[in-house]
Amino acid sequence: MSIYFFLSLIFLGGVILYLLFKLRHIYQQISLIKEVLEDIKAGNLNRRVLAQDNDRIKEICYDINEIAMDSQAQLIHQKQSEQAYKSLMTGLSHDVKTPLSSLVGYLEAVEKGIVTGEEKEEYVHVAFEKAQHLKHFVENLFEWVKLDAGEQIFHFEVLDINEISRNIMADWIPVLESRDFQYEIVIPEQEYWMFVDINAYTRIINNLLQNILMHSQGDEMKFQILENSQEMKIILEDNGKGISAEHLPHIFERLYQCDNARSGKGNGLGLAITKELVSAHKGMITAESILDKGTKFIISLPQKNITR
Repeated sequence: MSIYFFLSLIFLGGVILYLLFKLRHIYQQISLIKEVLEDIKAGNLNRRVLAQDNDRIKEICYDINEIAMDSQAQLIHQKQSEQAYKSLMTGLSHDVKTPLSSLVGYLEAVEKGIVTGEEKEEYVHVAFEKAQHLKHFVENLFEWVKLDAGEQIFHFEVLDINEISRNIMADWIPVLESRDFQYEIVIPEQEYWMFVDINAYTRIINNLLQNILMHSQGDEMKFQILENSQEMKIILEDNGKGISAEHLPHIFERLYQCDNARSGKGNGLGLAITKELVSAHKGMITAESILDKGTKFIISLPQKNITR
C-alpha cells in the first residue's frame, strides 16, 4: 500500500507541476495580450500577438490581430480620404477662383463704364461665356459627388443599344461637321439588347465626344461598336495630339488635367464621371494613346444573355 501511495503522490505532484507550468504560460500570454492591447489603445496599430498552433488562447490572439489590422486599414483609408479631400478642395479653389475673378473683372469694367460700345458688348459676351463655364463646372461637380457617394439613382431598362447609339451619334453629326471634323460611324444593324440607363449611357458617349472635340486638337473621329455573346465594346478614337504615358494612367481621376498633353480647357471631371457611369453598368473603360497620333477610348459592357 505504501508503494502505491507513494506512486500516487508522485503522479499527483507531476500533474500539479504540469498545471502550474501551463498556468504560468497562460499568465504570460495574458500579460502579453494586455500589453499589446494597451499599446494598440495608445495608437500603435502595428503591434501583433504571436501565438503557437498548440496555444489554447490562439483564437483570441488571432482575433486581436485581425482587429488591429482592420483598424490599421481603416486608419490608412481615412488618411487617404483626408488627403484626397484636401487635394479636391485645392483643385476646386483654383478651378472656381480663377474664372470667377476673371468674370468679376469683366463685369466691373462694364459696370464702371471703363469699356463702351462694341468693346462693352464683347466684355459682356466673354463674361457670359465664363459664367456658363462656371455653371457647367458646378453641375459636373454635383453629379460627380452624387456618383462617388452612391446617391445617383439609375433606371435600367432592356433596350437596343445599337438604336440608342445611332440616335446619339445622329445628334452629334451637325456638331462634328461644324467643327470640320471628319467622322466614321460603325454601328451594327442588328438589334443588341442590354440592361442600360439611357440617360447615363448618353452621358458616357457625350462626355467622350466632347472630350475629343475640346482636347484632342485633331480633325478625325471614329465611333465603332463591336459585339459578341459575352460583351459589347464601344471604341472612340481620334487623330489628335494624344496623351503622354506619364498622364495616361491618371486621366480618369477627378480634377486631373494633363495640360501638357491636351489643351487644358476642361474641368477635370468629365472623364471621372464617365468612368463612374460605366462602372454603374458593370463595365470598364480604358484608354490607349500615342503622342502626335491620337487617343483611343475603349468601353466594355457585359451582356446579360437577354432574349426578346
